[in-house]
Amino acid sequence: MNKSKYRITTALPLILALLGFNSLPAHAQWSGPTAWQDDLEPISASQWNTDAAAHLLERAGFGGTPEEIAALAALGPQQAVASLVDYDPAGSQLPAFEHSGIFDEGLDPFPPSRPATTELARANGEALGIKVKPGGNRPLQPIVNKFFYWLRASSLETNRVAYWWADRMVATEQPLQEKLALFWHGHFAVNEGKVRDYRKLLQQLELFHARGNGSFRDLMVAVAQDPAMLAFLDAGVNVKGAPNENFAREIMELFTMGVGNYSEQDIREAARAFTGWNFDGLEFVVNEDQHDAGAKQFLGHRGNFDGVEIIDLIMDQPVTAEYMAAKLYRFFVRQQISPALQAELGNVLRDADYDVASFLETLFLSRDFYSPASVGTHIKSPVELAVSTYRKLGLNDAPGVPDFNRATGALGQTLLRPPTVAGWGEGQSWITPGLLLERGNFARDVLFPDINFIPFDRYNPSGEIRSVADRIRQGMDITNATQPSGVGDGQMLAESNMLADRDEDFNTRYGSFRGWQMAIQRVKPLSRHTAQLDLSAMVMNAGLQSSEEVVDYFIDRFMRVPPALESRAMLVNFLNQQLGTSDIARAETYMEDALRMTLHLIMSQPEYQLA
Repeated sequence: MNKSKYRITTALPLILALLGFNSLPAHAQWSGPTAWQDDLEPISASQWNTDAAAHLLERAGFGGTPEEIAALAALGPQQAVASLVDYDPAGSQLPAFEHSGIFDEGLDPFPPSRPATTELARANGEALGIKVKPGGNRPLQPIVNKFFYWLRASSLETNRVAYWWADRMVATEQPLQEKLALFWHGHFAVNEGKVRDYRKLLQQLELFHARGNGSFRDLMVAVAQDPAMLAFLDAGVNVKGAPNENFAREIMELFTMGVGNYSEQDIREAARAFTGWNFDGLEFVVNEDQHDAGAKQFLGHRGNFDGVEIIDLIMDQPVTAEYMAAKLYRFFVRQQISPALQAELGNVLRDADYDVASFLETLFLSRDFYSPASVGTHIKSPVELAVSTYRKLGLNDAPGVPDFNRATGALGQTLLRPPTVAGWGEGQSWITPGLLLERGNFARDVLFPDINFIPFDRYNPSGEIRSVADRIRQGMDITNATQPSGVGDGQMLAESNMLADRDEDFNTRYGSFRGWQMAIQRVKPLSRHTAQLDLSAMVMNAGLQSSEEVVDYFIDRFMRVPPALESRAMLVNFLNQQLGTSDIARAETYMEDALRMTLHLIMSQPEYQLA
């Protein structure tokens, strides 16, 4: 490797930068001149190289192997960008999601709570597709069990949807399709805890796959009519005469315009336009008797607007194009954007009639995209970190060990479970001293799988649920098995032998226990294979002869920002010590563990967090 690519720094300044005490981290291996910053002129073929291709693939996707980067570099800038941006939304050869078959028709519409479920059962004689027992103890128990079943089953199936998506990100030949889906998922954030229906979450994800690179206006209308978003923003209570402002407020504040570009009156009037918008199962419906068809005054316009017309008026506002251009820019290029560049990019998006693919083509071809301010300055989100690691290792899917959802969640990001309607933070919010350590632990668990691994999609973390299960196995009746844990087990066992089971309408704790049992019986388990790695073969196939060449190859393959010279020297010395030699041919038969330990050290470097 050309050692001139290394900057003589220490790790501490970079760590401080990652924690927000400096404006910019170290620069990557290659970038254009400083003068390219904020310049939207396209990069020329003579300025295009392998490092530029690697940077493009990192940002428009999740990085790739040396072979994938070389193939992209050989295309030249125009064709390389086109190969990523102009993907066919229906052209993916990846398998569709395989449902477990957990949904029953009686579950829809799902009540908002357990009390609402039992009240419905008492009023109608049935709920969730189950009739109330005509007699006997706990006549409502099967209904309560079914309520908790769906809560658990939908949550577990959502884990499977997230894994299916992770597999797509790792395996796809259309990486921008998945990267855009990740962007839109954070932009139009909904989560399973509020929606409580994996089918709606999957349907919205499929919408992002299908329309992510098309018209933002059309996507906004589709999302506004999407059952997942309608459920998440309480559309069911937005009715004529009592409009709910959640939906209208978030459309303007988070999805299109940004704070300060509309009035409270605009929110109230827009809410009226969206009254009656709801869903039936997985279908969008307009309940005409609940829709306010009267005149509204919105953003300086007056008319009998409906929701689509409100969205079109929003799209006509110059600030909308600037807001969305900046949001896309911060995700794909860099966090800092000047007001002048934001205005210029707003014009680009507006002139493209909000076509996302056209806008991204301008970004990815621009000199600004390859400037020192942009290259190697992006802190990878947890999902980006995991997926890019797997892709650079040459894997074809996300391993089951470590658990993808658990691993990314420990780092602050769980797919299909964003913390708020505003999605996740970006940039420096991803890094703290503790999270930097956890990122290194993730790499360790990929390279050295945990022998004590627990399949988290099947494991109930609740001690109370496990206590109920254990007591029932001991022969206790439901009343005693579901007593609080503070009551002695021996005492309860004795009482259960002496007393009859308590007569009651239902037992909530038992329903929660049975819900888990029923859910794990029906939800298909995730595949739990470990990453199939052969670093020895990787090294030999690359024709590497010395430990120094191995370290340089790993740095080139896995890092966009190389470590300082002293860090590189430490890595070479470490590998020499582990091998007992610098001669790779001499160590060929036993070098696998040493290679994995060295790669773990590389992936634990602060620079590995940057793209």
